[in-house]
Amino acid sequence: MDLNWSLKELYESFSGEAFQGDLTKLDTYIKEMNKLATEMTENHEDEQKKLEAYIALAEKISLTFEKLGVFSELTVSVNSKDEEGNKYADIIDQKQSDLAEAETKISKWISEIKDINAIIDHSTFLQSFRFFLQEIVEHSKHLLREKEEVLLAKMKNTGSTAWVNYKNLLISNHKVEIEVEGKKEELPLTVVLNMAYEKNADLRKKAYLAEIDSYKKIEDGIAAALNGIKGEVITVSKMRGYESPLAMTLEDSRMSKATLDAMLSAMKESLPTFRKYLRRKAEMLGYNNGLPFYELYAPVIEKEMKYSYEQGKAFVEKQFRSFDNSLGDYAKKAMEHKWIDVLPKEGKVGGAFCCAVHSIGESRILLNYGDNLGDTITMAHELGHGFHGECLKEESILNTNYPMPLAETASTFCETIVKKAAIKEGSKEEAFAILETEISDSTQVIVDIYSRYLFETNVFKEREDSPLTVKRIKELMVEAQKEAYGDGLDQEYLHPYMWTWKSHYYYADANFYNFPYAFGLLFAKGLYAEYLKRGTSFVEDYKKLLAVTGKLKIEDVTRTINIDVTDAAFWKNSLAIIEEDINEFMKLSYEI
Repeated sequence: MDLNWSLKELYESFSGEAFQGDLTKLDTYIKEMNKLATEMTENHEDEQKKLEAYIALAEKISLTFEKLGVFSELTVSVNSKDEEGNKYADIIDQKQSDLAEAETKISKWISEIKDINAIIDHSTFLQSFRFFLQEIVEHSKHLLREKEEVLLAKMKNTGSTAWVNYKNLLISNHKVEIEVEGKKEELPLTVVLNMAYEKNADLRKKAYLAEIDSYKKIEDGIAAALNGIKGEVITVSKMRGYESPLAMTLEDSRMSKATLDAMLSAMKESLPTFRKYLRRKAEMLGYNNGLPFYELYAPVIEKEMKYSYEQGKAFVEKQFRSFDNSLGDYAKKAMEHKWIDVLPKEGKVGGAFCCAVHSIGESRILLNYGDNLGDTITMAHELGHGFHGECLKEESILNTNYPMPLAETASTFCETIVKKAAIKEGSKEEAFAILETEISDSTQVIVDIYSRYLFETNVFKEREDSPLTVKRIKELMVEAQKEAYGDGLDQEYLHPYMWTWKSHYYYADANFYNFPYAFGLLFAKGLYAEYLKRGTSFVEDYKKLLAVTGKLKIEDVTRTINIDVTDAAFWKNSLAIIEEDINEFMKLSYEI
């Protein structure tokens, strides 16, 4: 059986007539857009006609960019040394920048229209793009003058981008001195971090101590990068007229502060339950004062459910059909039509992802399948992403760009369906092993994410006044961990350096890259709770919700299914599902 994906539905090859033809077509479209930008912005005559022309051309460009870019990126993802793939991926990235000035001009022009809603109301064609156009108007309020935008973009190259590159250089070349099996070695940081999952408790502790000690060599450089990037973000957000970096992030996420506050308050209220789990895990591993940080990922039971790819496929399809046949049909189509690249191989990237390819109405899913239940659950997760794309298939590509907080909705929902079934069908030991992994993951997404949110909030607050010393950054990290984990962790063994290698803190264009993970998990869990309550009547509403995620604000998306995410009660119900798992874990922990 061929377990490689097929890309011929996109193009046969880079040198083929179809790929080269679309590349030429893209150049033509870019020239047309630059010309249109000049003509549109000369005056405000024929606004409706100009808007229609812009949308029609923007659709063509987006579809062509996607098809060319996806073919290049997917090719490289299974063969990182593919020379043509790498070459064309760079070429296509460069072509994106050729549109920057035109897009800025057009966005400013659109924002100057006196009554854009009246124009949209008069055009059947434009009505489908109301949200897309309104979002341009909203974002345009924060655009600077064209020369300032160009200057800002160029300054970023020697500012935040340079700092990120410097931090990445320090981390990627960082070696940790550690003694393994009586031999002193210098190992890459990633190797030492992975020792947190080792079965040997002494090695887990040794790796943690060696890791913490090693950061003294690079802490000053990384602190300088953090200060530089956060300082730039504060300056830019003020220049653009945002109240704060958080306000900027919320607008980009299409999410209100009321929603964030409701979710965070529910998360904070649930922390004692997670601490109860952490203390019980500590007891099972032989600790009396809470769990040391280095034992967060430690296995508490050696039980792994084996699932071949054939078994995994059958299990996933069966459980998907228990929800709805359309979900099962989608999974079967992906499995049978070579949309999935299954096995690890040389040159293939690690992990897993799903790429929805709107231009051909399909998806491509990358796995590194290893014949155990975890791989089956990962497959269900990625197929969930693909089903999200399937539900968006009838939308214009301009209406498919959903914000990160909604990105994990369908994937986590599908993962939950499969996990619940695996727990139900497994032995007591297997159920316990699945529960422990599930709760451990949820603890990271709720408790650790909460600590990261607290840390980043305080870093921004103090960076307003002056750069932070290494000592102060470490203090803020530990304070955030103590507030979030409480007595669940051993206070003597926290992690003052978590800010050094977590890349999320260094994204100048995506700050607070933490709460969207919690939103994704809890929103999906809340939807699952609704499904359990409503049964089959929920299914069509769920699919409709996925179909509008690219063209509404988050609160309006959730309202389509009668969910108010500004109400903490919704988030408490979501957390109650995890709390049920924790209670079951506690019960089983005394029985196995």
